[in-house]
Amino acid sequence: MQIIETKGNQNLLNREKTLFLCSKMTPIGLYGYVFKWTDSLTEKDCIACFNSTDMESEVLKALLVAKVPAILFVMNRFTDVNNIQIEQALKENRMLIVILRRDEPKGKGSTPRLRNEYVLSLCQHVVCGYVNKNGSVFPLLTGRKDVVNLVDENAYSMAAEPTDRHERWTVAQDKMLLRMFYDDMGIHAIHKQLHRTYAAVYARLHSITQPEELLKGREFEDYVLSLLNIQEGGELVLQEWQGDKSYGIIKPENNSNPDFVFRYRQYEFAVECKWREKLSRNWSKDLFPTRRIENYRHFSKVRHMPVTIILGVGGEPCNPELLYRIPLEEVISITSEKRSIVDYLYPLLSFDVSLFLQQEEKPKEKTYTLNEKRKQFPNAYKPWSTEDDKLLITLYNENRSIKELMSIFKRNEGAIRSRTQKLIGKSNGEE
Repeated sequence: MQIIETKGNQNLLNREKTLFLCSKMTPIGLYGYVFKWTDSLTEKDCIACFNSTDMESEVLKALLVAKVPAILFVMNRFTDVNNIQIEQALKENRMLIVILRRDEPKGKGSTPRLRNEYVLSLCQHVVCGYVNKNGSVFPLLTGRKDVVNLVDENAYSMAAEPTDRHERWTVAQDKMLLRMFYDDMGIHAIHKQLHRTYAAVYARLHSITQPEELLKGREFEDYVLSLLNIQEGGELVLQEWQGDKSYGIIKPENNSNPDFVFRYRQYEFAVECKWREKLSRNWSKDLFPTRRIENYRHFSKVRHMPVTIILGVGGEPCNPELLYRIPLEEVISITSEKRSIVDYLYPLLSFDVSLFLQQEEKPKEKTYTLNEKRKQFPNAYKPWSTEDDKLLITLYNENRSIKELMSIFKRNEGAIRSRTQKLIGKSNGEE
């Protein structure tokens, strides 16, 4: 592991540090034991932690609300840029964000384990919440004498916590709940303010807010709609827009339908939208699970309309760096590795309706391979580096032409305009 970037008070690295560790599947009934510990901390302490699980995220929020100095370790890049509590802690010089990158070769172990080992080497003490003996954290602590366990076996056996369902939430309580939630104060602060159990707070939040994944999905759907340029009274009509609604484990059947159904003149077509921050190692299974694809095929057959999958990757849901247009009938070519997903890259910033109609209704479109694109633009679809971004902004402010920028960065016009728009938005606070 190596440190590639830091943000905040670097002097915190020189202080005596305690690393908080907790297994991923921590029962909510154990939250009280963990937060009893966070309540005992003061500004004299310095806590190192991660933010990759629900428990870690909540502990970090509790530390920041209590103004306890904290060091957050993240991998590759920091994404929680609009967190109110983090912004305030950085401003008050009581937080450090350390961005790590793996430099160990494959075969040396999993990245989370290597990350944990590295941070453990930087800390003088370890405090554990719940530790699953069959999990990845437990072996790292074997033989260490500087470990404090907040939860013992007796506590775990008593972890079932009542949710006080009998007591209804008032409008005033809901307002307070939402205000504290959107101020990133965390479940512990809400628990103390409203005198509700952690389970009750957790359940209420899930019933009246949308998870971040759903919000990002909705943001990408809005982006796709903008590319279709629907006009009131125009020939293209949005007929259906599915929402991923649920009540606990109960979900309506139409949740498995594509996101949009459109009518264009006498034709109908459906569109499914997906956005990913990056493609995972098992991206094919993630994007095209067998059951979901079969649902789309059934929908296409019953409703007699084609289905197209629009995939955004990287950037933000409202401005992805890469865009793919994949007809449903082509999915099997990708999953069977007969064709690369790169073949379905879509370089334009708008959609022609004809692309979504039945095969016999749409004109033949020329497919360019990535290699062909890179003959003209060698950097096509490559990630933008920090240095490239800085240079792009500098040249943009010098009023360099688009053609000059295309020549310098070896990218097409759409890539230059899209990246410039994104960077200018960031510099103006339009995240």
